[in-house]
Amino acid sequence: MEISVFKKMIEQRQASYMEALFRVLRQKSISTLNIGIRECAEMLRELMEEVGLQARLLETAGHPVVYGERICDPQAFTLLIYGHYDVQPPDPITEWLSPPFEPTIRDGRIYCRGVGDNKGQLMAQILAVKTYLDIAGELPINVKLILEGEEENGSPHLAAFVEANKELLRCDLVYTADGPMHWGTPSVLLGVRGVLSVELIAKGADRDHHSGNYGNIAPNPAWKLIELLRTMRDESGRVLIEGFYDHIVEPTELEKKLLGQLPFEPDQVREQVGAPDLALPLDGTAFHRLTSMEPTFNICGFHSGYTGEGMKTIIPSVACVKMDMRLVIEQDPDDVYRKFCAHVQKHAADVEVKRLGGMLPSRTAADLNVVREIVGAVRGAFEQEPVILPSVGGSLPDYVWTKILGVPSVIVPYANTDEANHAPNENMKIDYFLKGIACTCEVIRKLGEFAANGTSAAGQSNSHH
Repeated sequence: MEISVFKKMIEQRQASYMEALFRVLRQKSISTLNIGIRECAEMLRELMEEVGLQARLLETAGHPVVYGERICDPQAFTLLIYGHYDVQPPDPITEWLSPPFEPTIRDGRIYCRGVGDNKGQLMAQILAVKTYLDIAGELPINVKLILEGEEENGSPHLAAFVEANKELLRCDLVYTADGPMHWGTPSVLLGVRGVLSVELIAKGADRDHHSGNYGNIAPNPAWKLIELLRTMRDESGRVLIEGFYDHIVEPTELEKKLLGQLPFEPDQVREQVGAPDLALPLDGTAFHRLTSMEPTFNICGFHSGYTGEGMKTIIPSVACVKMDMRLVIEQDPDDVYRKFCAHVQKHAADVEVKRLGGMLPSRTAADLNVVREIVGAVRGAFEQEPVILPSVGGSLPDYVWTKILGVPSVIVPYANTDEANHAPNENMKIDYFLKGIACTCEVIRKLGEFAANGTSAAGQSNSHH
């Protein structure tokens, strides 16, 4: 069966497939405000049943998970598709050109909250199952779908859910369609950085003091934090916390090669950052390695004393710094946090450290046979050579698949780069929505062939696990 067969049926059904998507888009599902969540979950469960999946809602300590499956043979290759049905609040409403929860078409794009992130992408996958079944009568592999209702809230219960349902979720590969394409090019993403977020709180006197009356006498906690921060990082940016770089795995030769093939336009980067004189690495390999496969050590907020208009000559009584560290394979946020605390204890024992959050990094080896099949499917659907990113700079809970389930995980965004997810006028190109359906069909078809040939999912050794 050729991909053209899928594309032809998708084209014929464009109107009905768009209407199915619009139904889901009109249903609000704002997780942070708990608006319409259960109604949306129930709607998706019904939709899954309609297309030929056995579906049910599974409760978590937070919002429910929608789970669906089509098992053709318990021994067959199993694909687990992940998505999320919750969306961000639409604010600021006044900046929307059309109502945020009324899908509106303009210039070949659907405008609506959640269309790109992630309802358009998860509906492409549900409708792909329908398309495949209507053409072939049965799927060549087992397909399981898990749709989460808390992704926009930081997925607080996903890890516990996966841990508790390992047998139900058992699979050979996890496939996610989420996020925008890399600089407008179809993309296959194989990893994410982890993160550790902390706050440092330094205290001086029990109240603010006049900087003339008590200057040179009252302690200033802002200086204490500045001096502590100077012990944590040298002038070149290298982190001086003992053991911070322990356990980091060097990128493989293939990963370095893939980084070198990614687009790198220095002037475009300077424009995007808004820093015309920004010093950049000499080549794309070094640039992409720094932005996706090296750890970071960032101050994201510093507050002390009076920061309003004009002057207030005080010695502040409290100073706070918020920091985030992006972590790479095989750094562990628990381990890095312990080392961070030990460093603070050594240099400024009276400074309080608060842990604000953490997430493990995740990476799937680029040399796996199954990755090659996914790349081929994306190429066929989008009629363009995709870029392969060994890792992206941000953090997603991808580790629940690679670490808890212990399987490879691949992310293929179906949304356009300028989807404006989380912002007013979020949109998805109609063409990309339809190609997303075709891409999922082709992923299922190619994995069916791949499994029929008896090739193992891993193939090459996955050096990161």
